Amino acid sequence: MLIHVAAEPTTSLVTKLTGSGVIGLREGFEAGIVVMILVAVLVKSDRRDALKYVWLGVGLALLLLIVAFLGIQFGTSTIDSKYAELVAGVASLIAVAIVTYMLLWMSKASASISGDLKEGMAQALSTGPVAVFFLAFLAVGREGLETALLMVGYAESVSGGLVPLIGLLIGIAVAVAITVGLYYGAVRINFKVFFAATGTFLVFVAAGILAYGVRAMESYGWLDWIPGHSQTAFNLAEATGYQHDSWYGSILAGILNFRPDPTWLQVVAWVLYVAIVLPIFLRRQLGGRTRPTDPPASPPVATATTEKGTPSNA
Repeated sequence: MLIHVAAEPTTSLVTKLTGSGVIGLREGFEAGIVVMILVAVLVKSDRRDALKYVWLGVGLALLLLIVAFLGIQFGTSTIDSKYAELVAGVASLIAVAIVTYMLLWMSKASASISGDLKEGMAQALSTGPVAVFFLAFLAVGREGLETALLMVGYAESVSGGLVPLIGLLIGIAVAVAITVGLYYGAVRINFKVFFAATGTFLVFVAAGILAYGVRAMESYGWLDWIPGHSQTAFNLAEATGYQHDSWYGSILAGILNFRPDPTWLQVVAWVLYVAIVLPIFLRRQLGGRTRPTDPPASPPVATATTEKGTPSNA
């Protein structure tokens, strides 16, 4: 089954860095808040000696994120291009499923995550250093797994090689700086607005990756049983003169995986995903929950500032 394919745009370096950078900022900030809570609990409990096990767990989780990304990215480059596209398409669909679950789960569980982490750290301290290490590793590693899968799908869809990974690490570095600023009182942020805005961005990124995965399945012939699935829904290049390789075309394609000639199945998949996931996410995120995490009861300056920096929902 042949599918009309528009010429792929040359996605600019800045575009690739921007898309993955925002992903890194969002996911890195979520992980940063988790680490901030764990560190604050240890400091308040006068157990600074256990901080090294937290940092060891965080470091290993970050290392595994990079290894997982590189492993899948270079793994697909060693096989036939046709099968590589199929693998990338399947990986994209898996990534969308897991990221969607984590996004909706976090928006629902955010109200209790601080208390759960504090309770978990108290139990880990009574058990020993290994338990503290694994608590930090699993808490941050969960975000790392989500990020790795999302980044693999994103990197494949923009054909960005290692550039998206660099953008991801830059975004994570910015998230670390913001988290440190929050802890020491130099930064104030509206958590609800931040997570609502970046979460909405991730929904559209995931929708684009879903459309990319669908097209890969179509190209390989796995969806031939669906009548008319490969027919082009519209072609903006012909109707409006939309230039897929222009600066705006490369930005839309590089960040949101938008293309001017989608198939009907791609359109249906994209519209249904956004129409279902976005309202659920926004309702949970903005529907009266206090904040993504309760600020940690840490040293006096960190506690006071974080509480002031986190807006009240009254």
